[in-house]
Amino acid sequence: MPPPSSDAQIAPTKSTGTIAPERYIGFAAGLASGATKLIVGHPFDTVKVRLQTDGSSRFRGPLDCLRSTIRREGFRALYKGATPPLFGWALMDSVQMGSLNNFRLWIADPDPLTTLTTRHHALAGLGAGIVVSFVACPVEVLKARLQVQYDAETKLYKGPVDCARQLVRNNGIRGLYKGLSACLLFRSFFWVLWGSYDLYTNAFANSKFMPAVAVPFFAGGCAATTFWAISFPADVMKQRMMTQPDTYPRKYPSLASCIAQTWRGEGWRGFYRGFVPCFLRSFPTNGAAIFVFEGAMRLGKRLVD
Repeated sequence: MPPPSSDAQIAPTKSTGTIAPERYIGFAAGLASGATKLIVGHPFDTVKVRLQTDGSSRFRGPLDCLRSTIRREGFRALYKGATPPLFGWALMDSVQMGSLNNFRLWIADPDPLTTLTTRHHALAGLGAGIVVSFVACPVEVLKARLQVQYDAETKLYKGPVDCARQLVRNNGIRGLYKGLSACLLFRSFFWVLWGSYDLYTNAFANSKFMPAVAVPFFAGGCAATTFWAISFPADVMKQRMMTQPDTYPRKYPSLASCIAQTWRGEGWRGFYRGFVPCFLRSFPTNGAAIFVFEGAMRLGKRLVD
């Protein structure tokens, strides 16, 4: 049978005048999920971001980017920009997973035993993606800007705090929300992630060849791969808008201009720069993160019960 948090049944709770445990367990489980995602996926993410923002002129491909980064800057360079997501991804996954869990509960209301369909899970994913965008955008702006500092000549920021200080000084608080429109577009595709996760979960749970404990990992990995295949062009636009220099006029003053310039200058290939490291990263990173999330949800519910 499917894991509890993606199960069709939402456990009933008693009305006691306090917040039901199911409302906040998802936030705690999301913290563990975000930390897992950082450890497993950040080196792949660094290569992806570098290729998305400057890949055509600086690197011949993902392997060249990986080798060049390690040779010139050392292995630690693969974890450049890791400090913002160290806290930010944990916070982002907490908000995303907590919101997802609450949207599922709200959709099931007033009958807590409502059977949620794939369409319901996709709708909950859409809502969670929109909510978390407002938390994710500042984190991703700082992360991406630190990731594309290649050497002393391109180094503008001493660290995440200095990066945030300069962005606010030059642009006001809006500087931390560069690329918000692209971030909203990208994360709205979470309907694909969580809708397909429900489909994969049900398919694997009904298979005689897969143990129940492995279902979250493989369903999460397959769902993430499906999600990235569809949403990747929006992620490229997001990274380009977030990392553009603080000069006027802006290279990409809007999401529409970023799409138009990318199409004119690079064609469809421009929308898929950095896809290979992203594709390689998506299955193990998100499979592990969702596996940890599902396990934490089950543990939390047992402790509460």
